[in-house]
Amino acid sequence: MATEVKPLFRAVSTSPRPLYQLLRCIDFAQRVHVQITEDGIRFAADNSRVMQGVAFLDKALFSAYTVNFPPSEDGETPDYPNFQIPLSTFLEVLQIFGSVDVAARAQKADQDPYRSNIRNYRPNAFSNHTLGIAGTCTLLYAEEGDPFKIILEESGTKTTAGLTTYLPEMPEDIPFDRNDLTFKIIMSSRTLFDCIAEIIPAGPVKLTITATKTSPFLTLSCAGDIGSSSVDFARGKDLLETFSINDRWSQAYKFDFIRHASEAMRIASKVSLRGDSQGVLSLQFMVDVEGGKRSFLDFRFVPFATQDDGDEDDVEAEEHD
Repeated sequence: MATEVKPLFRAVSTSPRPLYQLLRCIDFAQRVHVQITEDGIRFAADNSRVMQGVAFLDKALFSAYTVNFPPSEDGETPDYPNFQIPLSTFLEVLQIFGSVDVAARAQKADQDPYRSNIRNYRPNAFSNHTLGIAGTCTLLYAEEGDPFKIILEESGTKTTAGLTTYLPEMPEDIPFDRNDLTFKIIMSSRTLFDCIAEIIPAGPVKLTITATKTSPFLTLSCAGDIGSSSVDFARGKDLLETFSINDRWSQAYKFDFIRHASEAMRIASKVSLRGDSQGVLSLQFMVDVEGGKRSFLDFRFVPFATQDDGDEDDVEAEEHD
């Protein structure tokens, strides 16, 4: 009798809700790059090398997590499985047993800038009421080149979907020098979400982020066809939990790119804003998931070129969608 071949990867989640909510935050690219490791699954989305979003699903989010990587020839770290999948299709599969109407209504109400400070009506991001998604979810990758399978089970009903995997084309991460930070701010993610909601009516193209050692310490400003808007943050424990700055830092980014991170702002509890000496902006979100666990979402943004570098790069950055 032939020995059963073990799959390269298999993970079981007691609910697809956290997977759906986390991955939805990086749903701004047609395909995402997937890397499977012993510690978890990394999903990375890229937009023209000027914006990247990463959702790392730690193995602790799953009730069962097994990998069977072939040993490397040199005995060092094995070659982790890498491939691309269409994220929008993956998200649709995760919703098969759930009604998204409830989730859509909750999100619409949550993003209303006139109600965004009201907490009483807002359900938990991972509650059944919000997503309406139940059942177990199994992720399976048998061998290199095979489809990435999602198996959903609920009340005796089992659905299997196989997503075509594509050759990895994910470029390297946008360089961000953690050892050369100009500023670091940790604050409530909800506060940043409300700030972006206040700026949206101005129809901005660029968002300028300025951090200084003196008041107002942190400023988000923009100008658009409809008008201009600016939000200042006072340095207080209730708004800025951590504030560290070496020198004045001011950079401009395409507003639509920053807006792509609004779903992460909405569901996260905290956000860490960091800027390095090259002007790259890092937004790292901490998300509390069910079971008392935490997950992290990372976004990186490349700034518009300064006038000293010429206007050509500035125009080119604006053309990227």
